[in-house]
Formats: sequence, C-alpha cells, structure tokens
Amino acid sequence: MLQGWRWYGPEDPVTLRHVRQAGATDVVTALHHIYDGRGWTLDDVLAHKRLLEAEGLRWAVCESIPVLTAIKTRDAQSRAAIDNWKQSLVSLGRGGVPVVCFNFMPVLDWTRTDLTYEMPSTGLALRFDMIDFVAYDVFELKRPDADTDYEADLVALAEERYRSFPAGYADRLEQNIIAGLPGGEGRYDRAGLLAEVARFRDIDAAALRANLIEFLAEIAPVAEEVGVLLSIHPDDPPFPLLGLPRVVSTADDLRALFAAVPSPANGMVICAGSYGSREDNDPAAMVREFGSRVHFAHLRNVRREGRGSFHESDHLDGSVDMVEVVEALLDEEHRRAASGHPQQQIPMRPDHGHLLIDDVGKKTNPGYSCIGRLKGLAELRGVMQTLERRY
Repeated sequence: MLQGWRWYGPEDPVTLRHVRQAGATDVVTALHHIYDGRGWTLDDVLAHKRLLEAEGLRWAVCESIPVLTAIKTRDAQSRAAIDNWKQSLVSLGRGGVPVVCFNFMPVLDWTRTDLTYEMPSTGLALRFDMIDFVAYDVFELKRPDADTDYEADLVALAEERYRSFPAGYADRLEQNIIAGLPGGEGRYDRAGLLAEVARFRDIDAAALRANLIEFLAEIAPVAEEVGVLLSIHPDDPPFPLLGLPRVVSTADDLRALFAAVPSPANGMVICAGSYGSREDNDPAAMVREFGSRVHFAHLRNVRREGRGSFHESDHLDGSVDMVEVVEALLDEEHRRAASGHPQQQIPMRPDHGHLLIDDVGKKTNPGYSCIGRLKGLAELRGVMQTLERRY
C-alpha cells in the first residue's frame, strides 16, 4: 500500500517536513484555501502539487472536493455547484492526482462530542457520546420534534445527563459538534445549523440516495475521461444525526450505489473506524466483497461503547480487527497485480491519532496531531511488512 498522510496545507501545524520524517511517501490533501464550492483551476492544482514535490512527496489522493448542500438537496443552485465540482475534478485529473475522495453527509461532516477524552495511557482521544449528542439536540439546540427521532429511554437518559451538565459544558459541546472539524465543509452557529437542517425537511433516505446516485451518474463519466478514481467516504458516525438521513453507512448502501452506477471509476473509501462504529459492519469483509471498488483506505480504530457511542482507540487495539483489514487490502493488491487492475497499490493513511507527549498543549487540528499519527503509521507499517512476507 502507498503510505499516505493527511495534510491541510501551508497552515497545517504538521509540516511536509514532518510528513517525511514520519516515513510517509504520499500526501492526502486538498485546496483547503479554496473550499467554498468554486471550481479549482489546473493552475490551482499544479501550484499545490509543487509544494509537495518540493519536499519529495507525491499527491496520491485529493480529500476532498467539497460537496455543497445544493448538490445534496438538488435545489436551484445545484447545477452551478455540480459544474464547479466537475471543473475541480477535471483539473485534478489533468494535474495527475489519481484519486478523489468525497462524502455525502447532510449538514454535519464527521462529528464528535469530546475532542480530549483521556485514555488509560493519559493520551487524549476523540469520542462520540450518543447521550451527550441527544442531550444537545433535544434540550439545548431544541430542534423541532427532535425527541421523536430517538428511542424514549435514550431521551430520558439524555434529559438526566443534560440536567447534570456543569457550567459551560453545553457551550463546549456545541462547539465540538457544530463548529466544524478539520476537513469538514460547513461551519455553523446555532441559527445557521437549524437553517441548514431545515433545507432537508422534505428529503428522506430514499430521496437523499436518489440525489447521490444522480450526482454519481454525472461525475463518473468525467472521472473516467480524465483518469480519476472516485472514493466515497462513509458517514461518520454511520447512522442518522439531527433527524437527517445518512446513506453511506452499510454494505447494503454500497451495493445500491455500485449497482446504480457501475462505472469502474465509482468506488469507495474503506474507513475502518467509520464502518467499524457499527457492530453490524465488518470492514475486512467489505474489502473482500467490494475488491476493485476500494480505491482508498483510512486505517483507524474505534472502541464501541454501546448505543452508538464510541471513542478512537489505538490503531491496533479496538473493536475492528485491524490486522485482518490490512490483510484483506494486501490480498486485494496482489489480486490486482495478477489481473492488470489500473490501480496496483491502494493509498492508505493512518487516520486520526491520540494527542500524545509534547503535542499536548500545542496548536493542532483535532485528530490530526503529529505524534499520534506517527505512532499509528509505524504500527500499521509493521503489520504490512509482516503480512507481506507471506506472499
């Protein structure tokens, strides 16, 4: 596998020099300074690419081209938004970027309730607490009819939890949920969040899936033409939030997308942590089932806590059998070598990482500090090298 690293551009506290020191060879990045839906030009792409190449690194994956709400709702602004998306896709393809990752989550991108959850090691992890989330949604945000979107006993637990919140906790929780985590496409205040949710009032899961399929049907031929592989990222967490549907959460969701748009450019990200947050998902089995559709891998682990709650665990110690996932990916690479698949090596990156050692207290992007990901990459590299000896 290609050993990659997420980089948020020149303002990222983790520099390209750090990426090289971690031993990564490939970079996963985007034009984060042009992240408002405008189409990216070839000059934009090449300028960013030169930053990487000056450090001896390759741009393996664009993560991500923002998918604006207009595209997800297919409203009056969707035509212009899709055309801009296609322009960015063409520019990336002509600039030699081979894989483009994106997601189709409505309103909230990846979501956590706690950004500094202390682990037994004293490292700090990201966590999603379903009871805290319901408490915020129902009793602090006061989204209309929010209580009907959750089981009654969960709402009762959330109310009890909400009444025990210490001073300032609800504000901090709100910031964690709606202020936007790195790589997300939206930054909201409370009024803005409620307004965005209202835009999906008449869109259920079937309608959102239909909108996604229409979008894929438009962009897949463009991707084929310019030699780019598309990789849709799963919902994170992989279940509905704020009463909104999520349609890239299970193997059944992927089967529907690939059946509807069979283009070989239409593929997936195997995000072990996102899919692994649901007990009914098996990330390794998904790699083996979807095989050639796996264009990109996020290797992170989670420890499921029940009722939808989970925290980010060490890369090799969680509810996901990471060794089995890596083995499935390497098997797929060897199958490709024998079959002539155009993508011989699957780019991966160590996704997220604990806040460790002297990164604690530094300015870092949540989940994207240096030392925790370096530790994860080193562990994953050891697994890969050990398994490769079997072939």
